[in-house]
Amino acid sequence: MARRFYLEGKSKIQIAEEFGVSRFKVARVLETALERDLVRIEIRVPAELDAERSDALRARYGLRHAVVVESPAEAEESPDPENLGEVAADLLGELVTEGDVLGLAWGRSTIHMAAALDRLPPCTVVQLTGVYDAGTAERGSVEAVRRAAQVSGGDAHPIYAPMLLPDAATAAALRHQTGIARAFEYFDKVTVACVSIGSWEAGISTVHDMLSDEERAHYASLGVAAEMSAHLFDAEGRRVGRDLGERCITVKADQLRRIPEVVAIAGGQRKAAAIDAVLRSGLVTSLVTDTAAADSLLTAGRTPRQALNRADPDGH
Repeated sequence: MARRFYLEGKSKIQIAEEFGVSRFKVARVLETALERDLVRIEIRVPAELDAERSDALRARYGLRHAVVVESPAEAEESPDPENLGEVAADLLGELVTEGDVLGLAWGRSTIHMAAALDRLPPCTVVQLTGVYDAGTAERGSVEAVRRAAQVSGGDAHPIYAPMLLPDAATAAALRHQTGIARAFEYFDKVTVACVSIGSWEAGISTVHDMLSDEERAHYASLGVAAEMSAHLFDAEGRRVGRDLGERCITVKADQLRRIPEVVAIAGGQRKAAAIDAVLRSGLVTSLVTDTAAADSLLTAGRTPRQALNRADPDGH
């Protein structure tokens, strides 16, 4: 019976019919085969993945998927090691199904992920945020969208505009431009999204780096601990500094909330507190990170929400 089930792939019902017993008898026999060591089941996890930390992180934050990557000791202080992108690309290949709409937000980690993609079912790919610098679009978000669409064979909807504009009026005008408006029309159709997370400090948050010293000080006074797709969060995961969003070309928080699968790609010990804050917001369903960040998240003194509250990203 064990040979039929484990090696030949026959169902318990088929085996029951062959041996003239009930399927419950087959189930008991298979259990006995495991107990007596007649059958050994081995689960092989790729060396770079930490299954124990992954499972612990998923349970702690109530995530749908959590993947923790072993990071080299010398890279533990660096945010978003490049190997996160490779692992995220593998995960995305499993999550995306034919006909999905894939959304990609600006971020070094999402750019690395797109570059590592080698398989993706046919899907539409849309850019969820403007770019850090319109002059680098070919090497950034726009190219990431094109790359993902090329791998999937689907349509690409890039956004040729900066993420942050000088004022709300300029941002509003850009949102009505034909190409940008077309991309925005897909935001409510996105089924899987990839986002990055930034800490509120120089070099680790794109938005932080684009603001003036006075503006940074203002948002810091509001208690900003993290940034994701130009949305700011305090340490408890509550959104703050909403006025900034009026100046940004980005997907809205309530649109992110309605996306069935939102995968955040972020790592490094320096980003641990920011990752914790964004996970508390309830806007993220899955996480790809590294052992440096995971250890900080798993040993944090505060107890996070055990289940995602996607109905209210502001924690009310």
